[in-house]
Amino acid sequence: MLTIYGVYRSRASRVYWMAEELGLEYRSVPVLQARRLADPLAEEAPLNTHSPDFAALNPMAQIPSIRDGDLVMHESLAINLYLARKHGGPLSGQTVEEDGLLTMWTIWAASQVEPHSVRIVLTYDNGLENSEEGKQTIAAAGYGLRRPLAALESHLAGRQWIVGDRFTVADLNIAEVLRYAQSEAALFDAHPNIKAWIERCQSRPAYKRMQETRGKEPIEV
Repeated sequence: MLTIYGVYRSRASRVYWMAEELGLEYRSVPVLQARRLADPLAEEAPLNTHSPDFAALNPMAQIPSIRDGDLVMHESLAINLYLARKHGGPLSGQTVEEDGLLTMWTIWAASQVEPHSVRIVLTYDNGLENSEEGKQTIAAAGYGLRRPLAALESHLAGRQWIVGDRFTVADLNIAEVLRYAQSEAALFDAHPNIKAWIERCQSRPAYKRMQETRGKEPIEV
């Protein structure tokens, strides 16, 4: 059975969504981010990214990780590409060309979008969005997203989905990276193709199931 290590309020959400889309049976092992704990190495501390047991699994001390049989993997977007390829179906590439495009768009999301979108979500997570520093950070991140969003907006003109004529792992991966920026409604209002596309992605039953479970997790530890 697939085992997913990580809480839903983390990048593990992407892998949980993917598992739901594929209808996989999986075991969830909650692993908290160490930064959320006063003393992550305390004897009574819950399992977290600095716990020795987890560090033995993932020396980078980050979530998510998976164990699938004898295979251990890290990096959420790569995990999703692996799961799509292993289990096949419409979320995976149907040709070698499609497989290449799924990989390309996923790397694009990681390199061109997430460095900016994650600055936005961390500003909110730290309660700094109304501070002068926070406003400057969000504005700078929005500026950094201008070219990537323009490229995606153009790509989606006349298209429902990123690759082919169906929802794939590329849509899931990019939607999850962009979710970090959704607090900034103006960014999406200025890109109607992206706004409509991400609404399609987030209307999927598997996404809603993931978010329902995520919503039950406590924000404070």
